[in-house]
Amino acid sequence: MALLKVTGLTKKFGGLIAVDKVNFEVDKGEIVSIIGPNGAGKTTIFNLLTGVYTVDEGTIEFDGNQIHNHKPQEIVKAGIARTFQNIRLFPNMRVIDNVLVGNSINIQYGFFDIIFRTRRFKKAEFEAKQRAVDLLESVGMAEELHNYAKNLPYGKQRKLEIARAIATDAKLLILDEPAAGMNPHESEELLNFIRELREKGFTILLIEHDMQVVMNVSDRIYVIDYGKQIAEGKPEVVVKNPRVIAAYLGSDKKREKRRKHESSGN
Repeated sequence: MALLKVTGLTKKFGGLIAVDKVNFEVDKGEIVSIIGPNGAGKTTIFNLLTGVYTVDEGTIEFDGNQIHNHKPQEIVKAGIARTFQNIRLFPNMRVIDNVLVGNSINIQYGFFDIIFRTRRFKKAEFEAKQRAVDLLESVGMAEELHNYAKNLPYGKQRKLEIARAIATDAKLLILDEPAAGMNPHESEELLNFIRELREKGFTILLIEHDMQVVMNVSDRIYVIDYGKQIAEGKPEVVVKNPRVIAAYLGSDKKREKRRKHESSGN
């Protein structure tokens, strides 16, 4: 049974169909990538999965429950967490505090506990901090515990953002172009980090333009072009698909069509 099952997913912005009846599945323990040229509809799909946009047609089923058109915080509590193409850390907060922000959605105490610093509050705070320390140790960032996020090198900022997503108790990590802006050495480190996450039991859905990363880490790939699903399969099969090659190379007419598609906010 698939952990995530998407059926007939459709999103329209005015007269433009940004995502057109897309279907895909992610099994537990898999790394699945969604690829396609700029403006293909990939980020719109992620925004539908995480409740940023409402679904016009189709269904999203996660861990046996339908979650389409749920609020973002409800989707996080269900076990889905995402990162963004542009890093969204709290730069003036310490590394451990950034992770604690991710964990806060699971803390069970109320306003009364905070005001009077009850035993329940102190216990929950202690456990949250210990869990954050353990998490940072598990991803190789224990030495950065009290450093400020803004002082980290770019690759470690990416890793911290993923650690913050893990802190929500996510079953599925949705990573939006995690290798964006990285040099080859940083991309290779990221590749190894993603593999380690899978070995720890995480399931990963990935959007990525760095084909070196995609081809070397993905179990399966889905290809989107102009909002439509045009190919799926193992990396070595997808990379040879004529429709995929045409989508990435394209003609002058297709490039102009793509420019208009991108300008729609997709």
